[in-house]
Amino acid sequence: MTIIKSPIKVTVIRRFNNAPERVFDAWLDTEIIAQWMFGPGVRDEEIVRLTTDPRIGGSFSFLVRRKGEEIDHVGTYLEIERPNRLVFTWGIGEAEASRVTVEIVRCEAGCELKLTHELHPDWADYVDRTKAAWEKMLEVLSINLKRTANN
Repeated sequence: MTIIKSPIKVTVIRRFNNAPERVFDAWLDTEIIAQWMFGPGVRDEEIVRLTTDPRIGGSFSFLVRRKGEEIDHVGTYLEIERPNRLVFTWGIGEAEASRVTVEIVRCEAGCELKLTHELHPDWADYVDRTKAAWEKMLEVLSINLKRTANN
């Protein structure tokens, strides 16, 4: 009898004082991704290359260098429903990919983003680190969107 383990879900919720379209687009535009998801504004790393093919079935590759080691964050876009829903796989190089769902709902003063990252049970030790990383990235995104809105 094979036991199928359910994925572990990491959820982060963040409010933005920006239109849902602006927040959604920040997930697909490499120039914006370079300001909040990767690079020295987020952690001690250098961006080597960021590429996206933002269509269902399209892929992305976010290659960074940390402490002399190159790390390639890769995935495939599974759902793109601008500006409310984005679903993609997320992995490092050839490792088994996890699944990330981003849901954005318009609210009175902007929008609320709910990110759910489904990890394989083998990655249970990384739940806190995963949550902290997404929280940090969304914080930097919020700061960047505020800064660019004031320009």
